[in-house]
Amino acid sequence: MKTIHSTLALLAIALASFSTTRAQDPLPSWNEGAAKSSIIAFVATVAAEGSPDFVPPAQRIATFDNDGTLWCEQPMYFQLLFAIHRVGVLAPQHPEWKDKEPFASLLRGDVKAALAGGEKALMEIVAVTHSGMTTEEFDKTVKDWVATAEHPLTKRPLLEMVYQPMIELLGYLRAHGFKTFIVSGGGIEFMRPWTEQVYGIPPEQVVGSSGKLKWEMVDGKPTLMKLPAIDFIDDKQGKPVGIQKHIGRRPIAAFGNSDGDLQMLQWTAAGPGTRFCLYVHHTDAEREFAYDRNSHIGQLDKGLDEAAAKGWTVVDMKNDWKTIFPPPR
Repeated sequence: MKTIHSTLALLAIALASFSTTRAQDPLPSWNEGAAKSSIIAFVATVAAEGSPDFVPPAQRIATFDNDGTLWCEQPMYFQLLFAIHRVGVLAPQHPEWKDKEPFASLLRGDVKAALAGGEKALMEIVAVTHSGMTTEEFDKTVKDWVATAEHPLTKRPLLEMVYQPMIELLGYLRAHGFKTFIVSGGGIEFMRPWTEQVYGIPPEQVVGSSGKLKWEMVDGKPTLMKLPAIDFIDDKQGKPVGIQKHIGRRPIAAFGNSDGDLQMLQWTAAGPGTRFCLYVHHTDAEREFAYDRNSHIGQLDKGLDEAAAKGWTVVDMKNDWKTIFPPPR
């Protein structure tokens, strides 16, 4: 993998590109510094015809993790907030939940106790809240929820808890011929209803974890029913697998924020030609949250070490971003 900081030629291309865009900063929410410069240098290198590292548009694939990379993931994953909400909605149909964990704790408002059962408890919550309906019904359920859901601490709408600098980055890449994909451990059916509205990423460019589906005829109409069973986990080693299954091209750029994204970045970096890998490091306790190596959510430990060893770009949110979230609507 060629690093963006390795040759003066790359910097020359970047400076030439920057001179043509000074009047209109393509990344206005980014402070000037190494992170912003590395992005601009990379894009100029692969997108400028005549560059020795020019990459045809069809091969300009960029993959982004979602939770903690494109939007906030603290104090818990937003999909878990959705699942907890669904438990409350479905509870009247399940009186047995009052005495059955993890549902009994959730109905008492004790999320910590509910999740004490670990992965088994979490999978049980997801199974009952994400199944038993058609894909169209689930799509509407998600859209209705995200339209009004608020962050538990900031009280801002969840769809405003996205990172403005990353929204700008998505647009900047697409303006230079990139196709942008989400590759997330989150549920593919949970993300697809709103990613185009929020990120400009259409459903067919979303890769995520998935439950099993079953084709059925209901009242003479063909439907896809969501079953209470996991089909694929798009996290860690699963991310390169998901990329191959859904995209079919190795990315030339990958963006993440945790060790769950490490294999995606490694897979991207291992390809031929110039490659770009970036980690978002959560360092701003005042404007967002500060966490990394010991966090129970979005742990960034091995990835931080590998980024240092491989020369990947690491975004320091506190110092590299002028603003975190877009202005309130």
